[in-house]
Amino acid sequence: MRLANKTALISGAAQGLGAAMARRFAQEGAFVFVGDIKEEAGNETVREICEAGGRAAFLILDVTNEQSWIHAMEAIQAQGLNILVNNAGINIREPIELMKAENLDAMLSVNVKGPFLGIKHAIPMLRKGGGGSIINMSSVCGLLGHAFTTEAYTATKGALTLLTRSIAVRYAKDNIRCNSIHPSTVDTPLMRELFKDPAKKQERLGEVPLGRLATEADVANAALFLASDEAAFLNGVALPVDGGTSAD
Repeated sequence: MRLANKTALISGAAQGLGAAMARRFAQEGAFVFVGDIKEEAGNETVREICEAGGRAAFLILDVTNEQSWIHAMEAIQAQGLNILVNNAGINIREPIELMKAENLDAMLSVNVKGPFLGIKHAIPMLRKGGGGSIINMSSVCGLLGHAFTTEAYTATKGALTLLTRSIAVRYAKDNIRCNSIHPSTVDTPLMRELFKDPAKKQERLGEVPLGRLATEADVANAALFLASDEAAFLNGVALPVDGGTSAD
C-alpha cells in the first residue's frame, strides 16, 4: 500500500473532492483525519471509509480559525502527522466590479489564510516525524487568467501557488515537501447543476484539449501520488490536472 503507516489530515473532507481524497488515501493504507465544519457529513464519510476497511476519524476544523487548527493538531498529536492536504476552499462568483468587500474577505480567509494557518501548525509535527508532504489544492486559475472565473477566486488561488513554492524552498531542509494541484473544472454535483445550461457546459468543455471534465478520481489520484514516497523528489511543483487546459 502506497500510504501504509502514514497519517493524513485533509481539510474540507466531509464531501466532494475532499471526501474522494480521504477515501483514496484510506484505500492505500493511510489513517485519515477528515477535517471539516460539517459534522454530520464528515462522520458519514468516516463511516464509509471504515465500512470499506479503512481507518479514519472526524475532526471539527474551521480553517479560518487559528484556535481550531491548534485543537486539531492537539487531537492528532499522539498519532503523528505525515500528510497535510489543504483542500477547503470557496468561490463566491461575483466579478470584480460587483464583488462585495465582505465576500472578498471571506474568500481570502478560507482560500489563503486557511492553508497558511494549516501549514503553520503542521510544520512542527511534520518535522518531528522526520518530514512529510503538504499538498495545497489550487486551481488552473492559480496558473493563468481564466475567462470564466472571477478575479477574486483567481487571486486567492494565485496566492496559494506562490505560498506553496515559498514553503517548498524554506522547509526542504526538514524533508518537508510542499506541492500544489491545479484542476480544471471538476465534474461535481454543483457543476452538473451549472451545466444544465448547454452553453455553459460547452464553454468549459471547449477549453479542455482532452475534451472532458476532470473527475474527482483524477484529482484524488494526483494527490495520492504527491502524498506518496513515489514523489519523494517532487517539491515546489504546480501540478496541472486539467486535460491540457494550461498548455493551450
